[in-house]
Amino acid sequence: MFTGLIEDIGVIKNISTSRVEVETKLGNIKKGDSISVNGVCLTAVSVSKNSFIADYSSHTDKVTTLARLKQNTKVNLEQAVTLSSRLGGHIVSGHVDGKAVIKKIRKLKGFYCMIFSCDTEVLSYCIKKGSISVDGISLTISSLLDFGFEIFIIPETFNNTTMQFRKTGDEVNIETDIFAKYMKKFINKATSDISFKMLKRNGFV
Repeated sequence: MFTGLIEDIGVIKNISTSRVEVETKLGNIKKGDSISVNGVCLTAVSVSKNSFIADYSSHTDKVTTLARLKQNTKVNLEQAVTLSSRLGGHIVSGHVDGKAVIKKIRKLKGFYCMIFSCDTEVLSYCIKKGSISVDGISLTISSLLDFGFEIFIIPETFNNTTMQFRKTGDEVNIETDIFAKYMKKFINKATSDISFKMLKRNGFV
């Protein structure tokens, strides 16, 4: 589990269709540790002084932007939380729901505004003022749009994550709020259980 608060901007040293090596300043990574790489939860299978190697599956390759990363690409990194960690962002699992495309970036006075487009499945779990993870960054949705959503980013976040290198047309990894997923499943199940016989049996009709 992660918080969406980025700890380091790493650099891709090598990448293939199933393995990635990331250079990082994080010095306490151990073999077997979970690390969020642009919002994707990966397991370190090998660790050296300044880098780690992680494998990823064909499903991860399909759902996320990992396959599009190239050597020297910068990525957001966060280590998994511990029982003593502060939960400063929101609960992020590292299980990416899908991808979004940056449609617009505007620099405003004191902050940045970014607009993203995404598919209806991802959008169905988004709410105004709700939490969302974009490339592993914990952010808040300011507005919902017919085709996606809008967020505002403070300079502290913008300048200390890979958002500073992003441009329109770039794809990003999206993880929606885990509580929204549970709520939607609960509501869908409750709705599907309602029938005329059930209502009659319980005295509603």
